[in-house]
Amino acid sequence: MRLDSDDIINDFVHGGKIYLNNASVSLMPARSVDAMREFLVQYNSAGPDSASSAPLVAERFGNVRRIVSKIINSGPDEVVVTQSVTDGINLVANGIRAGPGSEIVIRGMSHEHHANLYPWLRLGRKCGLTSIPIRGDGSFRMDDLSCAVGPNTRVVALSHALYNTGTILPAGGAGDVLRERRIPYFVDAAQTVGCTDIVDVEKIGCDFMSFNGSKWLCGPMGTGIFYCRRRSSGLLEPAAVGGESATLHEKDGLVYRDMPDRFQAGFRNYAGLAGLESSAGYLLGLGLGNIRKKIIGLANLLRGELQKIPGTVLYGPDDQEDRTSIVSFSIGGLEPDLVVAKLERDGVVLAVREIEDQKIIRASPHLFNSEQDMLRVVELLKRLL
Repeated sequence: MRLDSDDIINDFVHGGKIYLNNASVSLMPARSVDAMREFLVQYNSAGPDSASSAPLVAERFGNVRRIVSKIINSGPDEVVVTQSVTDGINLVANGIRAGPGSEIVIRGMSHEHHANLYPWLRLGRKCGLTSIPIRGDGSFRMDDLSCAVGPNTRVVALSHALYNTGTILPAGGAGDVLRERRIPYFVDAAQTVGCTDIVDVEKIGCDFMSFNGSKWLCGPMGTGIFYCRRRSSGLLEPAAVGGESATLHEKDGLVYRDMPDRFQAGFRNYAGLAGLESSAGYLLGLGLGNIRKKIIGLANLLRGELQKIPGTVLYGPDDQEDRTSIVSFSIGGLEPDLVVAKLERDGVVLAVREIEDQKIIRASPHLFNSEQDMLRVVELLKRLL
């Protein structure tokens, strides 16, 4: 099936709605739902937590790490399985060794998702916290980043793209600055992995990265990935410890296991891993560059049609190279909550988000959406005016 075929929606489990909230949670391919069911049947038939079922679990871990490592250009042993983006962020915020006299640097607090803000604010209670000044669109000047970091900076935490406008931030440029000064660097890639082909941990130069499986990767809820550069793992004290992540030596006492087990205490969502393996493999097979080309085309179509409606305001960069497929807008002075609620009754799922204190409407098309979907949304919006 061609990626530009409208029939690609039939690869996914859907209820006939036009689903445009993929920046929050995406639809799943039917094959991924089948993979989860097949795993559960095999796992339970073999005997959960038995010698017979152990290879099934090991295979899921191995395959997910292999596929994800291809997507982000890492080593498979640098891929840690979590349950969410938030999990990975907290692994760094709770594990980095910082105290009085230390400094944490984040991007300006407005435009930032709570998941990549609150953990750093809490860490800031016991050490210094510096916020890089931002422009009105949420971007920042590299000179301001350079001025914000210093000899006491323990970590810099940035988002790769903004959740509200889709603005892509200069993660690679920041990595060049921080690598030269040997400052640990964390990137929240929740809004870029799966919908772009620009996530390359070597080019970005980050030590840590977090994203989940249920947004653009089209995987199940309760799956996430934490990337930890092998040589940077010692910078973090694991936030949790258990038999899966540590061992007890007679001479040395408690010793953490090697990567990636070091950060994986406790059981994981094994059935979810089967679904994520299937979904990520599906996207990788289609080609992330091809997916990006399709969905930015849909975003451009939607933006172009919205611009024709009097009273519409678009947010985010005009240049498609500077944004994801997120299309954020307000229309005719209408209340965003009301617009989103009315369109959902007509079978279109959008989202309400905010830019600082201003509510906006957010559409986030993915590979299963079509040009007809975009035109239908515009038609319904016009009826509200």
